[in-house]
Amino acid sequence: MIPDYLVSFDTEKLSIEEVDFLIIGGGVAGLRATLEIKNYKTLIVFKNGIEESSSFNAQGGIASAIAPGDKDEYHINDTLKTGCGIADKQAVEVLVKEGKERIKELIEMGFKFDKINGKFHFTLEGGHSVPRILHSNGDFTGQTLTSFLYEKVLSMPNIKIIHSFFLIDLIVEENKVYGGIFLNTENKKLFIIKAKAVILATGGAGNVYQETTNPSSITGDGIAIAYRSGAVLSDMEFVQFHPTTLYIAGAPRFLISESVRGEGGILRNINGERFMFKYDKNGELAPRDIVSRAIIDEIKRTSSSCVYLDITHLKKSYIKKRFPHIFKFCLSYGLDITKNLIPVRPSAHYFIGGIKTNLWGQTNIKNFFACGETASTGVHGANRLASNSLLEGLVFGARCGKKIIEDFSNIKIQNIKQKYKFPQKGDILIDRYDLKRSIKSLMWRQVGIERNGDKLKDANNRLKEWEKYAFLKEFYDKDGFEAQNMLIVSKLIAHSSLKRKESRGTHFRFDFPCTDDRWEKHILIKKNK
Repeated sequence: MIPDYLVSFDTEKLSIEEVDFLIIGGGVAGLRATLEIKNYKTLIVFKNGIEESSSFNAQGGIASAIAPGDKDEYHINDTLKTGCGIADKQAVEVLVKEGKERIKELIEMGFKFDKINGKFHFTLEGGHSVPRILHSNGDFTGQTLTSFLYEKVLSMPNIKIIHSFFLIDLIVEENKVYGGIFLNTENKKLFIIKAKAVILATGGAGNVYQETTNPSSITGDGIAIAYRSGAVLSDMEFVQFHPTTLYIAGAPRFLISESVRGEGGILRNINGERFMFKYDKNGELAPRDIVSRAIIDEIKRTSSSCVYLDITHLKKSYIKKRFPHIFKFCLSYGLDITKNLIPVRPSAHYFIGGIKTNLWGQTNIKNFFACGETASTGVHGANRLASNSLLEGLVFGARCGKKIIEDFSNIKIQNIKQKYKFPQKGDILIDRYDLKRSIKSLMWRQVGIERNGDKLKDANNRLKEWEKYAFLKEFYDKDGFEAQNMLIVSKLIAHSSLKRKESRGTHFRFDFPCTDDRWEKHILIKKNK
């Protein structure tokens, strides 16, 4: 049921559109799901456009065990090891084995991966035992892949795409999803979309943190909405921070791909010293959580604001060809990475937790599926292996599409029983932008890369206090809804972080610095109705 603190309206007065299937979010996962249901009347709803998805902005590439000498078992073992004991082996096996099929399928469809001397070029990244990262157009892999899938979907006559529509809430009755209520952010009108089944592929929640690589639109909306609707969430405490994002005053926290280190990049502190081998035998290619904490430690130890990534020993022509996006972006801020060290520090990057699903993307709510970063399939455990994210979107997006056809192709759309009429709530003045800034600052300081019980308790208490008055306000704009969603997701991250009394993967607590076998499990959260 739609919560009464969000909107007050009569659904009978709203325009209603009916489709067979509704997909919310159009990154790689949502677009790949669409390819499976191309023969049915399907609507894809974008909050903004494809360029605002994390998929579009992914740089590194796609991990797949297709290189000579590589094996499925190597990729599976690397993923399980990086997951720190709580990655689901069956889900990982699906990811790796079906991932190879999805890669071959892309190639057959005409997608071009980069080659050297006629052979695919594979990069080595942190946590991988062998080079297996495919890339396209240098460091534009995400943009190239998302655009490729988007063009395929555009050519399908049964598929309709709409932009600038914000999901306010799902319509759920008796634990079944019947569609969603949306806000047209251009004309501020509300409307309903009814469907046999809904796939949520809205991405992560990087913008609940002050420092993030995510586009500004990634505010955890799907996760918050699913929670309000009664979906089970899992692993909310596990947030992956990317070790290397550009740190220049006035510049956005632009991602410096892990592939830069995979191609030989060296991390140095402010004194020019290489430091990673002090923290891990794999040096710069250690898992991301280890590299991020090492960088924070070096920043503290040397009283500096960042460390530096050095690729000046690589050939200038190779840097420009392999990393054209990074080269051009840094140059626009006066930094020539072929000559100068790149100032970097960690930022929130990937949301490992999310909506709990089975291996076919199904949630505990009937007719409701989730895939991509917004879902928690179990493949990442406590820490994501580099370049498994686009692969996950391809594999589990396809699985959602296949399951929907199997279960819903002959089902008629049902009527919405409830009228959803709500009384007007008390209205107070809320500075939505200040609320957003406050959430981001609090989460970065107290629920970030390094945590402890006292700060987590304080964060929980503050978020609960803010929630008391933030939900007295009825918003009719995207920023207001985003602020409320950010508040919900932040509270759930802080709550799970306080509950997990150990350090594992991306979750590190000073007061519980060791991994505890008693916590080799998942923390599940469900809203009490």
